[in-house]
Amino acid sequence: MKKPETPEEQKVGDEDRAPEDVEAEASADSEPQDELTKAKQQAAAHLDDLLRLKAEFENYRKRIMREQTELVDRASVGLVARLLTVLDNFDLAVASAEESRDFEKMLRGLELVYGELREVLKQEGLQPLEAKGRPFDPNLHEAALEVPGEESGELVVAEVLRPGYSFKDKVLRPAMVKVTRRSSENDEDADAESNED
Repeated sequence: MKKPETPEEQKVGDEDRAPEDVEAEASADSEPQDELTKAKQQAAAHLDDLLRLKAEFENYRKRIMREQTELVDRASVGLVARLLTVLDNFDLAVASAEESRDFEKMLRGLELVYGELREVLKQEGLQPLEAKGRPFDPNLHEAALEVPGEESGELVVAEVLRPGYSFKDKVLRPAMVKVTRRSSENDEDADAESNED
């Protein structure tokens, strides 16, 4: 086993070596330094790309949010413009009622305005949910009361307390209803009665 050299012996040994060996050793020491510098440059370039991409995404997100808000606002403008006509007709009905105090005229005026309002909402996609006499469906109906009926049978809507509505085929508000139990024989009779209405 060889004994480690002392610093003086190393210096003497370096003087004995050829100059090419000393240069090769110096370049070998600088290679890791060059690799480290290159890695730092690459990391800085990647960080710069990442920061730029983050800023672009943030700008994209803000632009999309602004466009969505504008789209909702524009969609609401059409509905509000059509509702202004209904509002004007309500104003006329109230003014007419104050002048004449004729209940029949006021009632006819309100019925016309009510019909106009329902038509505007229907054109927008609002539809009333059919409930009375139909089987109870918890997706479409909200049972507020149960009235006495037969002992067994399925739950059926006996009365509508507050109408329900769907908007573009999605339930907007379920109908608040009174329910009762009815056998299937009575369902056929009730269907015939509701068709006569």
